[in-house]
Amino acid sequence: MMELPLYNLAGKRVFVAGHRGMAGAAIMRRLAAEQCEVLTAGRDELDLMDQAATRAWFERHRPQAVFLAAARVGGILANDTFPADFLYDNLMIAANVIEAAKRSGTEKLMFLGSSCIYPKLAAQPMAEEALLTGPLEPTNEWYAIAKIAGIKLTQAYRRQHGCDFISAMPTNLYGPGDNFDLAASHVLPALIRKAHEAKESGAADLTIWGTGTPRREFLHVDDLADACVFLMQHYSDAAPVNVGCGTDVAIGELAQLVCEVVGFKGAITRDLSKPDGTPQKLLDTGKLTRLGWRPATGLAQGIAETYDWYRAQLLAEAGGAGVRGVAPAVNGPIA
Repeated sequence: MMELPLYNLAGKRVFVAGHRGMAGAAIMRRLAAEQCEVLTAGRDELDLMDQAATRAWFERHRPQAVFLAAARVGGILANDTFPADFLYDNLMIAANVIEAAKRSGTEKLMFLGSSCIYPKLAAQPMAEEALLTGPLEPTNEWYAIAKIAGIKLTQAYRRQHGCDFISAMPTNLYGPGDNFDLAASHVLPALIRKAHEAKESGAADLTIWGTGTPRREFLHVDDLADACVFLMQHYSDAAPVNVGCGTDVAIGELAQLVCEVVGFKGAITRDLSKPDGTPQKLLDTGKLTRLGWRPATGLAQGIAETYDWYRAQLLAEAGGAGVRGVAPAVNGPIA
């Protein structure tokens, strides 16, 4: 039997910062079942990098709980090209929201980090204790440093001011709202798009980078949202919590699964001139499992749901409605 929550969201004013991003939108969907008043603020209403505006918004609305999912996000190219933007913007968002939450009396806050905070050569699976034990991956260190600062802010405010602020570190996410731009997307949405286009064009094969042997972990974004709500209700401590499924898959196997879901019958070829990257990236999710949470979405099911969403966006684009998440700004959108 599930223990009664330490913090009950029912009847509370809950602010989802970054509600238009993939993670924030999923948290919005999940909160619909919690009988709370959900607060949002688009960029046209509130610039979270503006300290005075953020403090004023918090004073007016006084959210009792905050999910801090807003961030400037992007791939390797964006991080490498705009390091100042990724570091400054994400530092300001975290600092402004966390300080405003403290000043306005927010009861509970969750800062959403990233698995990129862990050292490049961290032991696998990566436990929360690996944080700050070695050098970061250079291609996204600017974003990672800002996320580490956010974690440390939640810990510092908890220690100095007694704030019930926590942090969660998700693994690689996928699902509705993902980015399918081949120049900036992550591997799973890229594979979905490539398999779809290969099927539609009648191509004989689909090419993946490298040997296909590196292993990666993937979590459906709706499972992340459920874990975030679970942690808000059942967790209160300074240490961050990894959020993942606890298992990984080789990229070659993932490509085969995507092709099966999409219905592409051609061959999968490997471009060995391209790099493999890190051999494995897997989170140790033992802490979250011991708290009583497990993901509900299997990888095949999640890929099928994501493919359905992607095709719906293509139909919307054909009808002139545009495709959300397919072609972001080169330096990454603030979601």
